[in-house]
Amino acid sequence: MDRVCADKQVTIFSLRIPLFRLQLFVLSSVFMAMACGKKRDTTQALLPEPSVPFSYLLDTSGYSTPLTLNGYNLTWHDEFNQSIIDTASWQFEIGNGPGGWGNNELEYYTDSPANAFTAKGKLVIEARKEEKEGYAFTSARITTKGKRTFTYGRVDIRAKLPAGKGIWPALWMLGQNVDTVGWPACGEIDIMELLGHAPNKVYGTLHWGAEWPVHESKGRSYSFNASFSEQFHVFSLIWEKDAYKILVDDVLYLSATGAETAPYNNPFTKPYFFIFNVAVGGGWPGNPDSTTVFPQRMIVDYIRVFQK
Repeated sequence: MDRVCADKQVTIFSLRIPLFRLQLFVLSSVFMAMACGKKRDTTQALLPEPSVPFSYLLDTSGYSTPLTLNGYNLTWHDEFNQSIIDTASWQFEIGNGPGGWGNNELEYYTDSPANAFTAKGKLVIEARKEEKEGYAFTSARITTKGKRTFTYGRVDIRAKLPAGKGIWPALWMLGQNVDTVGWPACGEIDIMELLGHAPNKVYGTLHWGAEWPVHESKGRSYSFNASFSEQFHVFSLIWEKDAYKILVDDVLYLSATGAETAPYNNPFTKPYFFIFNVAVGGGWPGNPDSTTVFPQRMIVDYIRVFQK
């Protein structure tokens, strides 16, 4: 935190001040002027700050992708350089949702700046072990629903992921018509999911189908030689009319075609919105245990949407 010296106005309401108090007042005023004056003695070493705020954001190493791509225009991007989350693009989903968001999740999603905020050019979504509305954990889930929707193009999301048993970060998309046709008829594109007990493996998946419980999906995993919590990686979607590809650091690991999804009124030809969240617990990742360390953070450097 920067130290700020403020100008101070002192009004003497009485001249009946003992001489020694007046002398102390003059001396203290001189010292204050010396400390807060615009000219500082640069030979004096400043004391180190007791801690570095957001020190976990200082390491920006890892894979990155360019801001321009041949054959594409940059349609929308968020570099998270604002002092707060941009409400023109993002909104919060609050609570635990029906059936723990359909997954028996254990967290309560909030709009608290303790759970989602921007700092040092990054978006941070933080899962915490704290009680809220009867739930033992808090986290955040933000979406671009009704604000930023897209059909086709390339999506690049640069992020560093959390780890730990029961931790479940996701960068994903749902069809904008989810409220009218339901899931999975709206379609779902999971650009990245990770189960915290296996922090070196991510998943990409497409979901589609008729009215639940009729459900089809195609997915694959990608394993790295280190934890995805150690450095930034870029999780990408290349989305064309009849071809869908999911990549990590420009390495393709999942492909699907419109022919595979066509029998169920292919939903991947309509507008989609983004969802970023960190879940705690649930049927797929399992629940946290004594080895799980809190807080856990998903740190997003940028999201970029390119279209031809």
